[in-house]
Amino acid sequence: MTIPNSAFINWTENDKPRMAIWQSEANAAPPKRVVLADDTLAADVAYRLVCEGVGLLWRGDFQNAKQLLQALARRVDKARQKKAKIADSPTEAFHRNRAAQIQRARILGLVLIEVDESYRVNLRRAPDVVLALNESFGAFCGVMVLSLRELQGLIGAHEWRKKGVFVEALNDTIHPYYGVFSPVRGEYVELVARTPLSSSVSLAFDIGAGSGVLSAVLAKRGVERIVATDMDERALRCASENLTRMGFSAKIVLQAADLFPTNESKAQLIVCNPPWLPAKANAPIEHAVYDPDSRMLKGFLNGLAAHLDVGGEGWLILSDLAEHLGLRLRQELLAWIEAAGLIVLGKLDVKPKHGKVFDKSDPLHSARGKEVTSLWRLGVG
Repeated sequence: MTIPNSAFINWTENDKPRMAIWQSEANAAPPKRVVLADDTLAADVAYRLVCEGVGLLWRGDFQNAKQLLQALARRVDKARQKKAKIADSPTEAFHRNRAAQIQRARILGLVLIEVDESYRVNLRRAPDVVLALNESFGAFCGVMVLSLRELQGLIGAHEWRKKGVFVEALNDTIHPYYGVFSPVRGEYVELVARTPLSSSVSLAFDIGAGSGVLSAVLAKRGVERIVATDMDERALRCASENLTRMGFSAKIVLQAADLFPTNESKAQLIVCNPPWLPAKANAPIEHAVYDPDSRMLKGFLNGLAAHLDVGGEGWLILSDLAEHLGLRLRQELLAWIEAAGLIVLGKLDVKPKHGKVFDKSDPLHSARGKEVTSLWRLGVG
């Protein structure tokens, strides 16, 4: 097992010092103070403690821990609503919402669960999480402590991995791993599936392969050979499993690389679906959504011309949500394209259909309602 921050958490139990590995996908530091908590702990007392940064290591009924977490969430949300002010701009609304999300995650992340050397939670009415944790962390011998919220996320990811996400363009399912971007928002896949494809494409690059869904779509459309890259080991394992199951592994090579392949010079088609929002990722799991300073977007554009064959195309799949939030201007994107020696050959647009588009209670609803996802066809100028 790989522990992201190799930290330990300490507490006292039965007058003896205890220590365990601290597991946090968000790379959060372990709480400096930890107290034991059980079914007798009142929600108001628990709320005061977590607001002070105290970790509550649960020793009661597992289902009651879930109920306590829900009670804490209601108190956090109520306190936020009391302090809420109307934002002067979509940009301010975004930053306020991000700050509130981070604060909420920090507070709710202090309800803690201990997991033994066999990935078992030794609490009354606790679910069997052995398979879910093995899928996410691999073989492990040792005691660890993690937040109940993270454990719930791991359990949910395990269920998604078993069930899979049906992708119409493939007439098949993609099975995402925990922490790997899931194709539940299918509009970007739809764009890659219906954009006209030259019959001369014998080699394509998929930059930031994730679950492998876009590589699979290209393979199904007849691209002879695809090199798919990603920096995340978990994503590469996820893509490998999906592509092998669908019978595409002979056509697709997976490579650990930052952006472009290291052993291939040029391709007729290069596809990239970078994170759509230029903001700081506060946890590794957020890297699929947030691209600080547009690093991946700029890196793709700046390297595209050097990796395209004569007459080849780069397909950039990008939402304009950042523009509606005031995080990036359309003029900036066009300037980056021009500065990279590229020209726009065409653009296909699609409106998102996910639930948040229609959720008027979402603080970012006004921006989401205007969002358009586009596939930019780019060539060398």
